[in-house]
Amino acid sequence: MKKRASLILLISIIGSIGLAFCGFYVGKADSDLFNESSEVIIARDGNRTILTMSNDYQGEMSEFAIVVPIPYVFSEEQIQVGDPLIFDKIDAYSAPRLVEYFDSDPCYVRDYEKRIPTMSVGGINGAGPAGAARAKSLGVTIEDKFTVGEYDILILGAEESDGLETWLIENGYKIPEGAREALAPYIKMGMKFFVAKVNLDEFNKSGTNQLRPIMMAFESNDFMLPIQLGMVNANGPQDLIVYLLSPEGRVELANYRTVEMPSDVNVPEFVENEFGDVYTAMFEHIYEREGKNVALLEYAWDMAWCDPCAANPLTKEELLQAGVFWLDSSFDNAPNVYLTRMHVRYTPEKFKEDLIFKSTQNRENFQGRYVMQRPFKGEITCDIGKDYVQRVRDRQEREARTLANLTGWKYSDIWEKIEPFNPSVEIPNWWQRVFRKP
Repeated sequence: MKKRASLILLISIIGSIGLAFCGFYVGKADSDLFNESSEVIIARDGNRTILTMSNDYQGEMSEFAIVVPIPYVFSEEQIQVGDPLIFDKIDAYSAPRLVEYFDSDPCYVRDYEKRIPTMSVGGINGAGPAGAARAKSLGVTIEDKFTVGEYDILILGAEESDGLETWLIENGYKIPEGAREALAPYIKMGMKFFVAKVNLDEFNKSGTNQLRPIMMAFESNDFMLPIQLGMVNANGPQDLIVYLLSPEGRVELANYRTVEMPSDVNVPEFVENEFGDVYTAMFEHIYEREGKNVALLEYAWDMAWCDPCAANPLTKEELLQAGVFWLDSSFDNAPNVYLTRMHVRYTPEKFKEDLIFKSTQNRENFQGRYVMQRPFKGEITCDIGKDYVQRVRDRQEREARTLANLTGWKYSDIWEKIEPFNPSVEIPNWWQRVFRKP
């Protein structure tokens, strides 16, 4: 299982010929492949946003803390806890996928050619933070405080980053060294801070063994995601998978490039048993090749359907749980929801700015899709079968070279894993007479 890196978490059946995306779905590369990773769902229409942060925290609950820059003071009604299963649903639906096709009998082919749910909000926590006088002396203002589900939440204002850092430490928030420098730019921008830690009594009452996601509903002209705080205590690159839901079309980055992952490429059959490792190597190779400062697009699709489906599209009830607030009241129509899945691997050296998004009208569908073409395994009983055998061998060589190009692996190592296609071709006498050369 992947692990969450930061104690400070930023908001952080064969188809008919001619159908491009048909095939048997046989595997997916989901978010669990990547360590030190976080997931965020952002549903946005106009300037209204519902942002859901996954909190798959591993460790002592008493040490969990989130500090999130927000554009203004949020009220208690703007915060809720969500269902963690919604991340599993949207990840499974949009994950890069492996599909398979099967070659037909080459002899037969020749013959054929002739012919946002309601929120449940808890009460305000009676145990407040340090006294107002101390907060004031550090330039910190407690704008609001309340408890939602298993989280004690504060909305803070601050005049300077060292004062905010000191206040957080004095009040039991486990934040890493260096937070002061990361907080400073947001204070200069006049932003407020959403601060949450676990209320152990409420968590124990919940009877669950994991924290639920936190959802925020707000309005802002800025379509962005702060990532600088999440790099304060990082031991290396961090992975962020963002699911962006829109009634318009694809979402792209405005201040960094958005690059599509290679897709619709044929790969060797052995990839079926190693798809996770293959996709991880592919991602890392493309990330390096593109300069380590891009968002890699893994999926972009109208959520009314999929082809092939790694998992069923989200139901309207599940879309509501993911924060989609613009659905038609009628549940008979297909939902107007376009999903963009982008994968960002970031470091302080390559991502010196927060992520700024832009909505587009582009509704062209895209999915990270990798194809295994299975050779015909039956008896081959025609003269043209010899040509087919050679074509398959040539195809296997191309697949090996393609995989080497996508992953950076050695061609020779890949070729060793490929089972050579070497069937016997038995040609009946009557068939030889029909197709003999003049």
